[in-house]
Amino acid sequence: MLESTIIEIDGIFVGTAIVLTNVVGRRFYATHDSVRALHNVVLPDLSSLRRRVASLFRAAARPAP
Repeated sequence: MLESTIIEIDGIFVGTAIVLTNVVGRRFYATHDSVRALHNVVLPDLSSLRRRVASLFRAAARPAP
């Protein structure tokens, strides 16, 4: 691991974006159950990873109709 960045959504720690050797982009390490589906997903940059994680987190928080 070369570097990691904590990802918080709405003040809640949901995981870490990790830069690895020989991997282009950032790998997501999920720590919150609502974003487990993205665990180990690699996206090209930190901003796209944050957006995707936030979208999944907020969708899980919405009440079912």
